[in-house]
Amino acid sequence: MASARTVGDVMTTEVVTLPTDASVRQAAAEMRDHDIGDVMVVDGDTLRGVVTDRDLVVRVLAENGDLDGPVGDVCSSGDLVTARPDTSVDDVVQMLRQAAVRRVPVIDDQQRPVGMVSIGDLAIVEDSRSALADISAAPPNT
Repeated sequence: MASARTVGDVMTTEVVTLPTDASVRQAAAEMRDHDIGDVMVVDGDTLRGVVTDRDLVVRVLAENGDLDGPVGDVCSSGDLVTARPDTSVDDVVQMLRQAAVRRVPVIDDQQRPVGMVSIGDLAIVEDSRSALADISAAPPNT
């Protein structure tokens, strides 16, 4: 069944984006307000990177970084792994494994963010009885 599914079937479509010059503090506030662990960083409408809660801890807090500095300076952007809505679930699982990441931004043909697919999304769809699926489907811990 997995091979018939696409990323578009399982991705989260409500993504939060911020421009590269938005502050790190603003990214953290968006994560808090939307109960998410990542924000897509854009230049205009084009995806330029992703900043995660872990990026904020490792690249800003642990380094006594500037919370008012630009999020574009701390986001992951180099060899960003992305998928398209028509990418197969099997292929995105391989992408996650090979890149050792937990989330993959989903973009359209113009490089605009249209969704995010995470290991939690895949666990819910592929093995709804797994512990990861239970944790991923649970209400937020606020």
